[in-house]
Amino acid sequence: MAAKTGDDPDSLMALATVFCLRNLRKTMCYQGYRNKLCLRSDIFLPSEICDKLVNTYMDLVHTDSNFEPQESFFQLFSDPRSTRLTRVQLREDFVRDRDLEAIRKQDLIKLHLTYCSNVSARSLKTLGCFKDTLVSLCLFGCSNIFYRKGGAPLACGEDNEEDDLANPVSRQALEKDFNFEGFGRLRLLNLGGLPDEIDVEPLLKTLTALTSLDLSGVQLARAAFLTQWKERMASLVLYNVDMSEELIGTLLELGKLRHLDVSRESRRTSKFKMTRKILTAIAQRLVNLVSLDISGHVMLDNCTVPHVKDAMGRSLPGAISGVCVVRQVTGSKNEDQVLNAIEAYTEFRPELAHRAINQLFDIARIQHCSQLLRALQLVIAALKCHKYDKSIQVTGSAALFYLTNTDYRNDQSVRLRRQVIQVVLNGMEQYQEVTVQRNCCLTLCNFSIPEELEFQYSRVNQLLLKILEPARQEESIQRIAVHLCNALVCQVDNHHKEAVGKMGFVKTMLNLIQKKLQSRMCDQVMEFSWSALWNITDETPDNCQMFLNCRGMSLFLECLEEFPDKQELHRNMLGLLGNVAEVRALRPQLLTPQFILVFSKLLDSEADGIEVSYNACGVLSHIMFDGPDVWGMEEPLRDTVMKKMLDAIRSWDVTSRRNINYRSFEPILRLLPQGIAPVSQHWATWALFNLISVYPSKYCPLLIKEGGIALLEQVLELDSSHDDTKDMARKVMEQCENFKEEPMEINQGQEVANAQQA
Repeated sequence: MAAKTGDDPDSLMALATVFCLRNLRKTMCYQGYRNKLCLRSDIFLPSEICDKLVNTYMDLVHTDSNFEPQESFFQLFSDPRSTRLTRVQLREDFVRDRDLEAIRKQDLIKLHLTYCSNVSARSLKTLGCFKDTLVSLCLFGCSNIFYRKGGAPLACGEDNEEDDLANPVSRQALEKDFNFEGFGRLRLLNLGGLPDEIDVEPLLKTLTALTSLDLSGVQLARAAFLTQWKERMASLVLYNVDMSEELIGTLLELGKLRHLDVSRESRRTSKFKMTRKILTAIAQRLVNLVSLDISGHVMLDNCTVPHVKDAMGRSLPGAISGVCVVRQVTGSKNEDQVLNAIEAYTEFRPELAHRAINQLFDIARIQHCSQLLRALQLVIAALKCHKYDKSIQVTGSAALFYLTNTDYRNDQSVRLRRQVIQVVLNGMEQYQEVTVQRNCCLTLCNFSIPEELEFQYSRVNQLLLKILEPARQEESIQRIAVHLCNALVCQVDNHHKEAVGKMGFVKTMLNLIQKKLQSRMCDQVMEFSWSALWNITDETPDNCQMFLNCRGMSLFLECLEEFPDKQELHRNMLGLLGNVAEVRALRPQLLTPQFILVFSKLLDSEADGIEVSYNACGVLSHIMFDGPDVWGMEEPLRDTVMKKMLDAIRSWDVTSRRNINYRSFEPILRLLPQGIAPVSQHWATWALFNLISVYPSKYCPLLIKEGGIALLEQVLELDSSHDDTKDMARKVMEQCENFKEEPMEINQGQEVANAQQA
């Protein structure tokens, strides 16, 4: 069978790395002084493993809410005699000065810090510890690294956690003495987002060996200093740098350039105009250029891509909106260009990535995405990378909705769909915004529930309940969230239901019902809430108790009175009360004149076929099963109610198709071999007769498996059993006997529970 998209398994290295990080105290570490993690003395790890541990750790911290960061994690790599780090990528505000200081003795070749806003000038001192080995350095978006905290910066090696955590960075305390003197091996440097107060020329003056430089967003007071690299510089990125004639003249001297990016956000105002003369000069002077990005600039009418090709005497394929690239064309003309744009711009240019993801959204929605795996992986990466960016989260979650719908589902592996679920839940957790929440909930609706969400069961329920907490929630989100909650508690193990009940599920649903009652509105939210309560109370006495404790019976009566004609609502409510009635310890709370009269009245209901009458009779059957000694009320009389129950049962059509799904007959079977309430026995026998008659292939095997035949034989032996009860019992036994003689398949491993809504 052909592999599905994204079906490649994780490597053993990846699995082992994640396992060790989730179980540090059981694998590599022990708990030392002040509860700090310490590396075991017999552990010696090469750079391939250490780099993987650190980089995977950062990924888990930012994408897995169930992963708990360790305060002293980076300290594990403080001694290069037992651990070796060479290539480290750290991102966002989780990283602090002390984390870099912990690894200061390592011979780092590559250090990438991206959007690390909590590192200060103190970390500039730490960078000096790596100057003899560092080849590649990225400080993109580290907006505070040139500013000191409360006092003067600490020397490299000082350990002051309190200062690291308590003292904020002062934007007035600029560090002016730092430069890259001594970084003789540094070849690749990214200083994108460098503060305007920093003069970049003296900072970079000593870096004679640079071959790649990114100064995105940096304002260059003087450009001539760039010529010091004219014999070496192969890649120069000046995204969102104000262009001028002087700067263009300087760039034309960098004859070794292979990649030049002078693009800008189209929304930014600029007096600079891209002319034919400038493009011709670039094409003729930079003869090694294979990649040029000038997107976002105002292009004069006589400045067209063909002119560039003519001037160069060679073709730069794929010029789109001012972007000329040899191997990778970015743009909006087709799916390839859109995906290339997402890939190229995600990490450092979220505004452009957002635009490209929006175009992918249109492709998936209107046309058809032919590169599904790549598209999903790129959107997932963008959502992980920019979890606090509203535009990325909105467009990314919307794109995922269309990329996971029915049209694409058959091409997706379990592993890939799990990755989508995880990133969707990350979005719901990290960004409390209406559109994001709606998009994420809608995307979850594309999955088989609860099966595909079970690996994140507690987490998804917690997030949905959190969405439903606010007193005033956006109506569409509320409706989708309640639908998901209902689906998640349908046909799952009881321990899942108990866990969700403890999260506050029952109380949340009842609060929603209360709000709808106050507005006198019976809509899908109301019906789904009762349905969810029906499902979550199935064979879970604790949840049934919570329902009673939270005024559930009062809300039941109020809903009956306020919405007398809502058949679906009545069915859901009575199904729930059937679950409560199955709990012997709780039945006394239902045994009041008020409730018994209500249940008796509902025996006459024709709502939803026989469902409301059937469920009401089921509630009363369990109450009657406790015998006359517990009745304890003069009105209504027990015999009167039992007669009414018997009349109702005899009025039902035994061939009625049912809107219910039993996964166990145990609550019904317990009513069979007894004589204290023959009407309860009659109801139970009728229920079995109906189900095995209408759905023999589903329910005959279940009845046989659960020992129902032996119990029906006991019904035949009891003198107290009604004749028509015995007659139905014989027919059920005959039906099952005939079924056993026919070829059939029985899923012996099927997990069973009690009745639930289909």
